[in-house]
Amino acid sequence: MNPIMDTGIAFDADTTATVASARRQTMGDLLRRSAVRHPTRTAIVDGVFSQTYADLDETVNRTANALAERGLAKGDRLALLGHNSHGFVVAYFACAKLGVICVPVNYMLNPSEVAYILDHCGATAMVAEDLLVPLAEAGIVAAGREDLMPVRGVIGDLAPADGWERVANWAAFDVATEPIVDLSDDDPVELLYTSGTESRPKGTILTSRSLIAQHVSCFVDGEMTPSDVEIHALPLFHSAQLHCFFTPSIHLGAVNVLLAKADPAAMLAAVEEQRATKLFCPPTVWIALMNHPDFHTRDLSSLRKGYYGASIMPVEVLAELGELLPDVRLFNFYGQTEMSPVATVLGPEDQVRKAGSAGRPALNVETRIVDDHGVPVAAGEVGEIVHRSPQAMLGYWDDAEKTAETFRDGWLHTGDLGILDDEGYLYVVDRKKDMIKSGGENVASREVEEVLHAHPSVAEAAVFGIPHPRWIETVAAVVVPRAGMSLTVEELRAFCRERLAGFKTPKYVVVAEGLPKNPSGKILKRELRDTYASLATSSSKETTR
Repeated sequence: MNPIMDTGIAFDADTTATVASARRQTMGDLLRRSAVRHPTRTAIVDGVFSQTYADLDETVNRTANALAERGLAKGDRLALLGHNSHGFVVAYFACAKLGVICVPVNYMLNPSEVAYILDHCGATAMVAEDLLVPLAEAGIVAAGREDLMPVRGVIGDLAPADGWERVANWAAFDVATEPIVDLSDDDPVELLYTSGTESRPKGTILTSRSLIAQHVSCFVDGEMTPSDVEIHALPLFHSAQLHCFFTPSIHLGAVNVLLAKADPAAMLAAVEEQRATKLFCPPTVWIALMNHPDFHTRDLSSLRKGYYGASIMPVEVLAELGELLPDVRLFNFYGQTEMSPVATVLGPEDQVRKAGSAGRPALNVETRIVDDHGVPVAAGEVGEIVHRSPQAMLGYWDDAEKTAETFRDGWLHTGDLGILDDEGYLYVVDRKKDMIKSGGENVASREVEEVLHAHPSVAEAAVFGIPHPRWIETVAAVVVPRAGMSLTVEELRAFCRERLAGFKTPKYVVVAEGLPKNPSGKILKRELRDTYASLATSSSKETTR
């Protein structure tokens, strides 16, 4: 006999399993439930192709069954590398139905960075867009997983390379029934790798419980409804687009228009053609949209809700956006992958009154500002931002130490510094460990510094973020050469480009005689930020001093 939740009620094993199955709500379940509620409603629009919820659910079932026939089972890891597409969506939800842990991979990484993720998570399967197969194969080889990754699928029309199968063939598998798998709400459903503030990316373990609790926060605080038509142009490998907008829209049964990338002309055209009601963009993309000539010629009158996040929105840009789109209700979503990801929301009524704020805690989130001992500080005082919520990740994959460091005293510690005002609105002040957000992508300063330190002529290096007119924040570096050795900006940047993704490579490099330090020898990055704050706006060239 098995007790259930210490209630004093005991059932036999079969009844216990049936109760658990009837009560569960996994990411795979929510797709099926949307298909039952809205079978004929359009779920996905991908170019000229569209698919209803009923057909999408069937396609996902067929794909999941094909993957099961190839040996994939609950707990296996499948790496997913591709731009936004119907195939990406099918592979993602097929994993959810099987209990296979999906590992979305940033397609802007280089082969060694892809290899690290494949090796760290122990991926035994991979799905890649046809144009990205060379990157995928280079990563597989560099990770030494040629013989450890027997299942490989290709999204797209190009002929697959040796050892790769078409995902479209999986989607036509002859078994369309839903896979029967023993799943629970707190099983790992996804690993999202985030650089955070460390030298190596960490695998954030997200569960259906985390994600669906986060959906509810988005529904309520983001005013989302089943009647929405949404453009998804930012990459689905990123937690913001995937879990603040795409999977909540699937959960609701809304219409989802996929674009391969955030091209302003294509985005504006899609809003007009699809009569889109909502759109998410980081500040950099909103700026690009407003500066595009089509912004004033396209019919954008269907837009009712606009969202921003991933990096700080300049107050001036926010004011311009409000003037150009006066009928659009604006929302600022702040959070991090570890929170699935939204933690606080600034709503439409507070955009002007609380300009620059990240808003108040979302529906399912508690937020505090604490000192170094975990004690809450008074309103207006700077401290670390911490959260408590069912949205929180389960932990970091294969990293008990970092998990324990992040979860302390019953709270998730973000590493960000902020203040709460006397009305409970959050203002993010700084990043506790010098994380840089360039165009909405996380860049760990330490990771870039380690690459610079690997150069034989570099004695010291400091990497930090500076304001940038396009990317909001960009990567800058100050390096000190070894005694008797010379350095050029060009060779340093080339050295980094060989070892880092493009968005992590320093855009501005200063060669200096020394770095500012405190009496204990710690480099004063705040001083460097202040000194070089205008570097990106005062000069178009990198600097040597």
